[in-house]
Amino acid sequence: MTEADENAGKTPAEDSAHAPAARRRLHPARRIALAGVYAALLIGGKEALAAIPNVEIVTLLCALGGYSFGFTSLPSVLAFVAVEGAIYGFGTWTVSYFIHWPLVTLAFILLRRLLPADRKIAVRIVPTAIALLSVVCFSVLTSLADVGLLTGFFENFWARFGVYYLRGVPFYIAQAVTNAVVFPLLFPALARLLGKIYAKMFM
Repeated sequence: MTEADENAGKTPAEDSAHAPAARRRLHPARRIALAGVYAALLIGGKEALAAIPNVEIVTLLCALGGYSFGFTSLPSVLAFVAVEGAIYGFGTWTVSYFIHWPLVTLAFILLRRLLPADRKIAVRIVPTAIALLSVVCFSVLTSLADVGLLTGFFENFWARFGVYYLRGVPFYIAQAVTNAVVFPLLFPALARLLGKIYAKMFM
């Protein structure tokens, strides 16, 4: 007896009872596909704004991935960093990227568990505050990596770090302003949209 013959005698209720199990069997493949598509989105978003110094959308995309897709988004972020290294060459910035972007994603995975979705004001303010804090962390991390790995962590390290950090302040301000504008405008709506897409794929 073929599978079609077995299914022919089933009622709609029996078919629907088997549907969740069938969808669950597809979950690993769907998660891999989702991770690949989201990695491509991260790479495309980064490269689209590459000509404008420190005006970026990667923070928003990492935040949305963590908030909407949970741990499924982490492979996307790691793949994004690896591809960026392949494009531009691996350096001290690669170390910073492999630390910073997964941590941003993890922060928003945690935020989803703590922040009620019905708090409309909080869904705008809290993600924006985390994004701005991430800019501060990114500026410190990249400066530490560049100064420490290139010139050493010992003699006059903090003096060298201070000079290097101050040189980058205009770029950090541009990054902070971008996130201060983009997050309250786009994060709530895009998080709802991606949440619906995720629910249709895996629920």
